[in-house]
Amino acid sequence: MARETRREDRELRRNILDATTRLLGRCKFADLTVADILAEAGISRGSFYFYFQGKHEVLAELVRQAIDQGHKTSASWLGHRDESDRRAAIRRSIADGAQLWSEQAAVLRAIVEHWRDDPALEELWRGQMDSFAKTTAERIDADRAAGAISHHAIDSQTLAATLTWLGERLYYLAATGTPPFDNQSELVDVLTHMWMTTLYAESPR
Repeated sequence: MARETRREDRELRRNILDATTRLLGRCKFADLTVADILAEAGISRGSFYFYFQGKHEVLAELVRQAIDQGHKTSASWLGHRDESDRRAAIRRSIADGAQLWSEQAAVLRAIVEHWRDDPALEELWRGQMDSFAKTTAERIDADRAAGAISHHAIDSQTLAATLTWLGERLYYLAATGTPPFDNQSELVDVLTHMWMTTLYAESPR
C-alpha cells in the first residue's frame, strides 16, 4: 500500500505540473490562477495545496526540471578535449540549448518574465545562471592555462557571466518568436560566432 500511495503521489504531482505547462502555453503566468490549474488538472484545492504552496512553487519545480536538461546540454563544450573539436562542441551545446528552449518555451518564458516577482523564483533563477557561469568560467580558466585563450584582460567569472546572460536573452527572444532569433539556425550561428570570437578570437566564417 505504501508503494501504491507513493505512485499515486507522483502521478498527482505530475498531473499538476503537466496541467500548468499546458496552461502556460495558452496564457501568461501573470494571468494564471490556482483555480485555473485545479480545473485543468481536475483536482481539488486541498490536493493542490498538499503538494504546492502556490503557482510560483509549481513554476519553480517546472524550471528545475527544465534546467536539469540544460546542464546536460552544456556538457559538449565543457567536456571537449582538444582544439580540433572545440568549435563543434560549442555549436552542439548551443544547438542543444536552443532546442531545449524551444521545447520548454512556455515554462522558460515564464521564469524569465517573473523571476523578480518572487524571492524564491529569484533565488532559483540567479542560482541556476550562476551555476552555468561558474562551470563556464572553470572551462575558460582551463583553456587559458593551456594557452588556447590568450587574452586575460577580463576576469573569467565576468566573461562567463556575460556569455551566460547573453545566451539567456537570445534564447528568450527566440522563445517569444522575435526575429531574427526565431530562426533557430541563425540563433545557433550567431551565438556560436559570439562565443568563438569572444573566447578564441576566431575570424568570422
